[in-house]
Amino acid sequence: MPLQLREYQKNDFIALKNIIRKTWRYDEFSSPKTASRLADVFLSSCLANQTYTRVAEIDGKPAGIIMAKNIEEHHAPLRYRIRQWRAILSAMLSKEGRKVSGIFGGVNDIDKALLAEAQTQYQGEVAFFAVSSSVRGKGVGKMLYRKMLDYMRAHSIEKFFLFTDTSCNYGFYEHQGMQRRCEKQKTF
Repeated sequence: MPLQLREYQKNDFIALKNIIRKTWRYDEFSSPKTASRLADVFLSSCLANQTYTRVAEIDGKPAGIIMAKNIEEHHAPLRYRIRQWRAILSAMLSKEGRKVSGIFGGVNDIDKALLAEAQTQYQGEVAFFAVSSSVRGKGVGKMLYRKMLDYMRAHSIEKFFLFTDTSCNYGFYEHQGMQRRCEKQKTF
């Protein structure tokens, strides 16, 4: 299993979109077409919200990704914003897409409330982190996380945060030294 860590490339999009679909089980509550559109919205939004990416490539295929954001330096590239807007528009064109998107409504408000409740001035964010279920438990996530920490240190980012939900592996983050600061409950 030759593993390579590298920057995100445009041709990674479909493989990473499929990891998102499986990880968040979009196909269990929507049609395949809507699930694909939701994953497109999610990945496009994450790409617009980062200043750093590392993809774990195994045997020539993306198996995971981590994205981080240096808040002070963040300026979403126009190409990522355009892709994000297109993805959102595509999802909203169908009745099912609007309905499923509505389920996720309010998440940004919850995130803002959590940041306010934390009463901490953060310099960075783990904008996105996912590893394919086929390689979990093999150290891939730990390698991606450590590379992201190197990026944070190189940019003098001492305080950073991430938003998770109950589908995430809290134990992984706590084992890496992160502390749970605030919680809000939202049922989907």
